[in-house]
Amino acid sequence: MSSIALPIAPPFTAPSIHAESLYGSDGSGLIWGYYFVRGQPAQLVDSSAVVALLTRVDHASTDAFLWLHYSLANAGCERWLHEHLSLPEAFYESLHERTSATRLEQEDDTLVAVIHDVMFDFTFDASAVSTVNLSVGPRLLVSARLRPLRSLDRLRAAVKAGRTFRSSSELLAHLLHDQALVLADIIRQSTIRVDGIEDKLLSNRISLSRSELSSLRRVLVRLQRLLAPEPAALFRLLSRPPKWLTGDDLQDLREAAEEFSAAIVDSAALAERIRLLQEELAAQINEQTNRSVFTLTIVTVLALPINIVAGLFGMNVEGIPFSGHPQAFFLIVAILAAMTALFIYLAFRRHSE
Repeated sequence: MSSIALPIAPPFTAPSIHAESLYGSDGSGLIWGYYFVRGQPAQLVDSSAVVALLTRVDHASTDAFLWLHYSLANAGCERWLHEHLSLPEAFYESLHERTSATRLEQEDDTLVAVIHDVMFDFTFDASAVSTVNLSVGPRLLVSARLRPLRSLDRLRAAVKAGRTFRSSSELLAHLLHDQALVLADIIRQSTIRVDGIEDKLLSNRISLSRSELSSLRRVLVRLQRLLAPEPAALFRLLSRPPKWLTGDDLQDLREAAEEFSAAIVDSAALAERIRLLQEELAAQINEQTNRSVFTLTIVTVLALPINIVAGLFGMNVEGIPFSGHPQAFFLIVAILAAMTALFIYLAFRRHSE
């Protein structure tokens, strides 16, 4: 990004602005850092500039803040955060929690959030969900994740494109908005796949649909379980916000919560549609099974007279009836044919009834 003059008194030039790395993090675990001033594009900063910039923004007369994004896969990340940043203890505790429902809470004057989102290379796998931990204050937003997330990449793309942000809360609202778009995109792709499965169902191509429906429903149910608490947590926050949140910030967060609520409702509706399709598939499978069992039963019953007579006449003992009659074979065949025809008539008449 192009260098800009930061409106901080006394005049200040952000130190150690460097070319953006294409992969991984630096020694502190920092993947990227951006310095924001209201109405101006963000500047990219590295970890050596963070401490100095934090001191400056704390005493700045203008609206300036930092966004620092860290990789938890870096062993030195948490140690560096403890040594150089003053973050709530709840944030560090959230880094070691097992995967749980999304939460957003206020500690002192800082917002601490645990937000779940799909990974950047999401492929409809129920395990392709990752977590980002957030600490949001008036002058600093810290995000930390173990694996790449799609919504974070969208937000970073907006920052790199020159999008301006007036506050850290607007950045948080934009992240939630991007997360809602990602979920809406998943639902849209899932709907297309469900439409195709429904067409297969109408064509009685059941074997191609059962496993795919189960996989889609498993993904949607897990996304709802992980993401559903988020709008409720946001609305609770909006009822008692921190003092540094402005009216515009509250409106942005409220809109993000409403978008997320709509996406979750659509997800629940699609999961219910999939459940109904699964029930229809199960009914078709039961019907096919009943037909197969009926056909097997008819064949068994029809073959019963032949098997009995063949068994009796095949014992090769003295006293077998018609053993000396010249037309005995044709007589037995006629009797068997008559009995088989009678059984066929009785079986299909009962089935039709």
